[in-house]
Parts: sequence; structure tokens; C-alpha cells
Amino acid sequence: MSPQAKESGTDSPQRPRVEGEREQEILSATLEILAEVGYDLLTMDRVAAAAKASKATLYRRWRGKPELVIEALLAHKGEQEIPDTGTLRGDLIASFCGAGGMTDPRQMAIVGSLITAISRDADFAEVFQRDFVGPKTARTLAIFQRARERGEIAEDVDLDIVIPALPGILLHRRFLLGEAPTDDLITQVVDQVILPAVTR
Repeated sequence: MSPQAKESGTDSPQRPRVEGEREQEILSATLEILAEVGYDLLTMDRVAAAAKASKATLYRRWRGKPELVIEALLAHKGEQEIPDTGTLRGDLIASFCGAGGMTDPRQMAIVGSLITAISRDADFAEVFQRDFVGPKTARTLAIFQRARERGEIAEDVDLDIVIPALPGILLHRRFLLGEAPTDDLITQVVDQVILPAVTR
């Protein structure tokens, strides 16, 4: 294999992909560094050193820092099923509370470390919006569409406006007002803002 191929991390039959327990070690190291120093100071070299791996090992699995960080975030959240409690209220509370949701302190700390990066790094912003925000928005849309099919939502309600309202309020209170989201706060926003808006 040429030095150029080794530096770029190009796959070859002699260089198997990173997977399994080794992959999880790298993803865990990524999250630890992200929480400690933020996205801007996180580097592939730094992750490789923390995970006791070579940089070429990382590039065999991830194209670069944006993809590595996003996959680490998704692995931390785990597989998230769309809750089905039978009501819009119950589904929203179940979706936004608990591990991986907006009451998860580590998750929110990591999101806070990414806010600057989203505005300054176009490549990261694109991957973040597509692979992290996109699936979450799709799950929330499915919750609202199911509620509409049950007759809980007025037909003229614009879901594109309503869907970002709950996370928008919670993120504003967390990062501008310094108030960490709680189950009670999420429930209050659902009861006092979201449900009145969709059932007016």
C-alpha cells in the first residue's frame, strides 16, 4: 500500500473496517473529548490518542470529524422508537423526557458544545442537520401526524410551525436563560403552548 493511501485511510482487503467493541471505544472517547473541550478543539489526532488508535484507523471508518462526532452522538442516544401512548400529550412528553432526550444532562451539555460549531462550520452543520436533527424531526412529525389522524389536531394547523416550538422553547431556556429542561417544564410547555396551539 502506498504512503498516500495509508495517510488518507483508504480501505483495502488488508485493512478491515473498524467495528464492534473497538468502534464503541472510539465513539466513547469522542464524546468524552467533546464534553471536555468542545467541537472546535476536538481533533482526529486527539480522539486517536484517547482511544489508543491510529488516525488511519479512524479514517477507515469515518470520512472526518463531522461524521465521527455525529455517529458518537447517535450512539449515545441509542435507537429511539416513536412512543405510542395513545395521545399527543403523552407521546410528546415521552419523546422529550428521559435518556437521550432534553432532560438528559450529558446530551444537553454536548449539544451546547456544538452550537458554535453549527454556525461556524458549514460541513458539520450540514451533517448535523441531516443525520442528527433530521431523524428527530421525522419522529416528531410522525407523532403529530398520528395525532391528526386521531382527530386531536385541527386540520388547518401548520405542523412546520408547530413542530419546532417545543424544542425551540426548551433550548432557549437552557442556553440563553440557564434553565435546564425538566419533566415538569416540558409538561408545562406541552400543556400551555403546544396543545392549545394545535386544538384552537
